[in-house]
Amino acid sequence: MKKIPLRSFAPALLVAAAVGGLYCLLGGCGQPAAEPGPATATSLADERIPVRTSPVQTKTFALPVHASGILTSSAEQRLSFKVGGVIQKIHVAEGDFVRPGQLLATVDKTEIDAQVNQAEQAVLKAERDLARVEGLYRDSSATLELLQNATTGRDIAKETARIARFNQQYAEIRATRSGKVIKKLMNEGEITGPGIPVFVLFETGNDDWVVQVSISDRDWARLTLGMSAEVRMDAYPGTAFSGKVTDLAPAADPANGLYPVEIKVAPQGKRFAPGLFAEVDITPRQARTCTAVPVEAIVEGDGQEAFVFVLEPDGERVRKVPVQIAFLDGNLAVLVQGLGETAEVVTAGAPRI
Repeated sequence: MKKIPLRSFAPALLVAAAVGGLYCLLGGCGQPAAEPGPATATSLADERIPVRTSPVQTKTFALPVHASGILTSSAEQRLSFKVGGVIQKIHVAEGDFVRPGQLLATVDKTEIDAQVNQAEQAVLKAERDLARVEGLYRDSSATLELLQNATTGRDIAKETARIARFNQQYAEIRATRSGKVIKKLMNEGEITGPGIPVFVLFETGNDDWVVQVSISDRDWARLTLGMSAEVRMDAYPGTAFSGKVTDLAPAADPANGLYPVEIKVAPQGKRFAPGLFAEVDITPRQARTCTAVPVEAIVEGDGQEAFVFVLEPDGERVRKVPVQIAFLDGNLAVLVQGLGETAEVVTAGAPRI
C-alpha cells in the first residue's frame, strides 16, 4: 500500500473537483461552500483526508455456481389410466405407502368388456369367412385375391381383439414401484381420460432425493456430471448436505430460457419431504480469472452491489465506481464485474470521502 501525497488546495480547486462525479481528497468535498475569506495553511490542512491505496489483484478462482430449487424425488411418477372411463373405485388415500403391483384404482369396465366381446366376435366371423373362401379357392370358384383379402381380414380382426384385451388389462392403475402416494388428483365417480394423472407417487428411499434447479447457459457450460455440490436447506439451518450433479438438461426450458439441473442429495439422517426449499453451491473444475480488491475498499454494500473509490491520474481526486461482488475470499472481495483497467483502489479513508 502506498500513501497518497497530500497537497495544498486552493478553495477554487475544491469546488471544481466536485463537478462531474469526481471527488477530491479534502473533508469539505461535496459540502456547501463556506463564506469567502482568507485561506490559511492551517484551515486547509484541517480539511485534508489522508487515504491509502492498494493494488487491484488478479486471481484465478473456480467460481461456484449458486442456484436455488425444490427438493423432490428422482422416482416421482404420475400414474394414470391407459383408457378413459368412469372411475369405479380408488383403493388408496394420500399419504399411504404402496408396494409394487398393488392395485390403486379401477374404472368401470362395462364399455371395455363390450369392446373385447365385439372384437372376439369379429375374429370368429373373419375365420368363418376365410374358411369359406379357402373352400371355394380349392374348387377354383374363388380367385387368389379373394383368398388374400379374407386372410388379411382375419389377421386384422385378431389384432383388433388383441388391442381390446390390452386396454382391458390397463383399465386399472397398479403401483410400478414402492413409494408414498403424496397426491390424489381425482375421486371415485369422476370421468377420466387416457394419460390424465390420478396419483402422484414418490419413492422415498435414501438414494432417491434430488434438488431441481435452473441455471444460465454460462453456468451450464461449466458443469459436468458427477461434480460435487453443497446443499443447504431452510428447514435445517447450519447443516450442509453433500450432493452430486446427476443430470444436465441437453436443452433450455422454453418457458424461462434456463437449463434444468438435478443434484442428488443424501438425507444424512434428516427427515426429507418433497417441496423443501434448498440452495445449492456447485464448484466446477474449470477455473476463471477474476479481479479482487481488499474488503476495506468496499463502500455502500447492498447484497452483491457495492462501490469503490479509484484514484484519478492526477493523484488529487477520486472517482466512485460501481462493482458487483461474487464472493469473499479471506480479506479479498472477488468481483464479477467492474474496475476495468484500474490499477489501485482507495482502502484506508474510503468511508470518509
